[in-house]
Amino acid sequence: MIADPNTETAPLLWRVLVLTGIALVVGGAASLAAVALVELVALLNTGLLVAPKARVQWESLPWLVATVTVLVPTLGGLIVGLVHRHLSPAGRPLGPPDVIEAVQFHKPLPGLRSGLISTGTAALSLGAGASVGQYGPMVYLGAIFGGFARRLRLGVPNLASIAIGCGVAAAISTAFNAPIAGVLFAHEVVLRHYATRAFAPVTVASVTGYVVANVIFERPALFRIESPGIAHGFEFALVAALGLLVALGAIVFMHLLMAIGPSLARWIKRPELRTAMAGLAVGLTALALPDVLGIGTSTLRFATIDGAFGLGEVIVLIVAKTVLTALCIGAGFSGGAFSPSLLIGSLIGVFFWTMASGVAGVPSSGAAIYAICGMMGFASAVIGAPLTCILIVFELTRNYDVTIAAMVAVVFSNLVSHRAFGRSLFDVQLARRGIDFSQGRDHAHLAALKVADYLQAHAVTATEDDTPSDVTTRLHEHGWREAFVLDRDGALLGVFTPAAHGDIGDVEAGTVAARLIFQDTTDLAEAMERLRGFVGDAVPVVSGESGKYLGAVSEADLISAWLDESARLRKEENASI
Repeated sequence: MIADPNTETAPLLWRVLVLTGIALVVGGAASLAAVALVELVALLNTGLLVAPKARVQWESLPWLVATVTVLVPTLGGLIVGLVHRHLSPAGRPLGPPDVIEAVQFHKPLPGLRSGLISTGTAALSLGAGASVGQYGPMVYLGAIFGGFARRLRLGVPNLASIAIGCGVAAAISTAFNAPIAGVLFAHEVVLRHYATRAFAPVTVASVTGYVVANVIFERPALFRIESPGIAHGFEFALVAALGLLVALGAIVFMHLLMAIGPSLARWIKRPELRTAMAGLAVGLTALALPDVLGIGTSTLRFATIDGAFGLGEVIVLIVAKTVLTALCIGAGFSGGAFSPSLLIGSLIGVFFWTMASGVAGVPSSGAAIYAICGMMGFASAVIGAPLTCILIVFELTRNYDVTIAAMVAVVFSNLVSHRAFGRSLFDVQLARRGIDFSQGRDHAHLAALKVADYLQAHAVTATEDDTPSDVTTRLHEHGWREAFVLDRDGALLGVFTPAAHGDIGDVEAGTVAARLIFQDTTDLAEAMERLRGFVGDAVPVVSGESGKYLGAVSEADLISAWLDESARLRKEENASI
């Protein structure tokens, strides 16, 4: 069953003080940790010759650069795989899907040790040049700080989930210098509702993250462009077409990412060999195409310059970055898909602009517009956060025309990707764990409740050796009209109803097949659908493995459970401070 959140109540002023304090502390801590992660990765990139500037400084020793280019991601992958295998209780990288699951079902995050190891291996993966992103680890790092609130009993319902949302918002705000986008990301992707009780502290935490990153540390934005806007009205149709193109690219990318992991696990049994192999692939590719190394922030900024990439070069980069990112994440490197999505999307935008402007000769407003539209169209399809991506563009560019163009690309991209793949990569990853949000948040919560948790303690059973009068007497004593008949091994034979069979000679003669049977794996959402048209005292529940009778659930109990869970969700989604 879903764990109950903290349901204690406290005076309004106390709740306001608690939520504000949690937002400030968690937001500040998450922001500082995110900055530290970025700085650590930059330090590793420089020391390990992954950063373009570091590689240029050693270009007088090409053999050294070539050797390091191959060995660093390979050895980094080997170490990452060994650490996950031998030191992490979770045995794998942790990321946004784990955060979503913990928040939605009021469960604790995976152990602190697993979280810290995952963060450390993410820093190593990014520092060694693996083709993964930094924003997924930053989101999980922010969630770790919020997760500490689970231990507090301060009289504020859902405090742990709200605190995790605060950590996530602060991490995104710090990463992009975009506090509004941080707020929306936490609500769109993690919390999935906009209750005031959560919205207010998450906003405070996101602003705190922005102050830490932009005021205290004066960190530069991801990219800056100076654009007069959209020069030609017909270009909005072009960015709509670009949205469709990046949707196809995102769908291919996500399918590839989901397929590579299981395939590698079948072919290569040892996880450290899988990550080492992926690192070797990155290193060998980087000998000819160094832009595939690491996060690719320099390449991302370079893509916004007209003519920075030739047509052939941009095609090769798109294919290489797509395949290598899917390979690295599928093999087990720690890191997210958000940063690579930004880069791949921007390159697709540059490709589209080159074809339209350079090949077809269509007048345009420059490569930067299409790079940004492609970037956000692709990324929004992958992470399932269209509003977040639109707001990131506005906060980084402060340009309405560019934001509107990006909005058009995002809308058309999500129309296609949501229909063809799913709301996001995270949702599909969770669906593989048996958590399906495709039919809505309420359906996913109902599906997490098993009918076996609502078995009736006084359900009447009988065997073939019982006499009808004895069974009838027991039914009257417990106020039931039906008894469930079992064989000598405990398997269900059927349902005995005296009133339906009148004067019968034995129980077997009065037994009919059960009209409806649930298994122990049947969830509440499925049960409510199957109860349509059902009439009877209760539904028998049997083991899916052995077929043995486990008990029975009444229709009234299932309806009550459904109403209680629906009311809890409504209260959570509409809660005020």
